[in-house]
Amino acid sequence: MNPAADALAPNLLPKVAIPHGISLNSMSWQIANICGPVAGGLLYGISGSFAYGTALALIGLAVALVALIGRVPQLNHAAETSLETLFAGFDFIRKEKIVLGAISLDLFAVLLGGAVALMPVYARDILEVGPWGLGLLRAAPGIGAVAMALYLAKYGIKDRAGVILFVCVAAFGFFTCVFGVSVWVPLSIFALMMMGAFDMVSVYIRETLLQLWTPDEVRGRVNAVNRVFIGASNELGEFRAGVVAAWIGAVSAVVIGGAGTIAVAGLWARWFPELRTARRLAGRE
Repeated sequence: MNPAADALAPNLLPKVAIPHGISLNSMSWQIANICGPVAGGLLYGISGSFAYGTALALIGLAVALVALIGRVPQLNHAAETSLETLFAGFDFIRKEKIVLGAISLDLFAVLLGGAVALMPVYARDILEVGPWGLGLLRAAPGIGAVAMALYLAKYGIKDRAGVILFVCVAAFGFFTCVFGVSVWVPLSIFALMMMGAFDMVSVYIRETLLQLWTPDEVRGRVNAVNRVFIGASNELGEFRAGVVAAWIGAVSAVVIGGAGTIAVAGLWARWFPELRTARRLAGRE
């Protein structure tokens, strides 16, 4: 579903509106990520059938709304399925350094900087805030991301997108370290909000560059590869955090991961000058 949706969006919006569409889409996802568990718990309090029935009804509504879009003309070239077409997404990413840099930056930054899996440890053993505090910790990155998405939807990024991307990835790593060493709840929540905000900026820039730089005929395949990278970075990042925490402790695992994210931002800025020097969020002419 996700690669198809990602490939469809640029065909529904004018090119100039794609960055704003990406910020609004990311904001809606963050709002759902915050409100969904709360709504699910309240509905399940009524009954399990009511909770899952509501979910089914909403999915049906989503399908109906997508069906109303109708057939969207795309510039796909008819070609027989072959190994070449199967791996077209990988081949395009390998050749286009801006796209390769953007996708791999997300992969390694999140792989090292993921601290979400250790929040229960922080809530119970370090900050000692219990279940309600854990809920606040989990919601904080989303709140920061939503606030930043609102800003980006209105003002966007006008220039020096590449530099801003690397600065924001490094800032995400820095506030990951702050969260890692903090033993004061307000500071921890603030650090998580800043992590969410800076991550939203990097997502906004990466996704916009990816959509605008990729030709329509391979956009679905490239987005499929991107989704594999995103899934791998999130899942393996949480696995890394848990394994390292079991070896040397949760605080060290988070701080080392945050420092690693800062290092990745610096290395990628050097290794991918095409991405670093990107100025405006626009694709090939």
